[in-house]
Amino acid sequence: MKESIHTIPLMDAFKAEDECPFCYLEREAEQHAISFALGSGASYMEDDVRAETDAMGFCRHHYKMMYDYGNRLGSGLILSTHLKKLNQELAAQMNLFAPGKSSVFKRMQKTSLDKQGRETAIGQWIDEKTHSCYVCDHFKANYNRYLDTFFDLYKKDEEFARLFREGKGFCLPHFADLVETAEKKLNDKQKAEFYPVLFKIMKENYQRLQEEVTWFTDKFDYRNKDKDWGNSKDSIQRCMQKLGGGYPADEPFTEGL
Repeated sequence: MKESIHTIPLMDAFKAEDECPFCYLEREAEQHAISFALGSGASYMEDDVRAETDAMGFCRHHYKMMYDYGNRLGSGLILSTHLKKLNQELAAQMNLFAPGKSSVFKRMQKTSLDKQGRETAIGQWIDEKTHSCYVCDHFKANYNRYLDTFFDLYKKDEEFARLFREGKGFCLPHFADLVETAEKKLNDKQKAEFYPVLFKIMKENYQRLQEEVTWFTDKFDYRNKDKDWGNSKDSIQRCMQKLGGGYPADEPFTEGL
């Protein structure tokens, strides 16, 4: 299959033999976005980049990445103009806020905050702001295309199909996205061929991890102290990745990397 801007990174991700190729792509994308925004090219000084960061802000995870990256001046300049815009919007939200009618019944209710069903305009606005992120958007802009390209390659490129069959499966969040996309991209015959292969890969690799992390715990038994660790030494972080996505054991991504 002819290579494109999406096929090359996807092939590279599967060749990396990661626990989840889409986690691999996501990490590459977020590190690129952090480097672009705060790196030596001083993109944070560009009007178009600043307009995006002012409008979108960053999520909790990527604020931490920005802090770890180490460019305090760049972060400060981004935060200065972002807060200026946000403070204007916050003031407008508070000026427009109208408290709901109080009642004895409501005051007696046990507190239960459902972020998916915020009842106030301020709560809804803050949810929108805290779920908007310049770095997350950098990956999301390409993620759907990567999913589409996965199925294009799976159907047309035997090397990629082999890498998929011999791979380690996917984390649960990206597995869900793959299934959802398969329902749209594959016909009935293709689904009948694809799902058994995918499910076999998932079952085998989740079983592999269960055995590895179980052996990790068994190694703390004095009777096993002289036995080989096998592949279990880093099984904790790989299990966490498989279940939730991401790389919990990664060192902070810094300006020097």
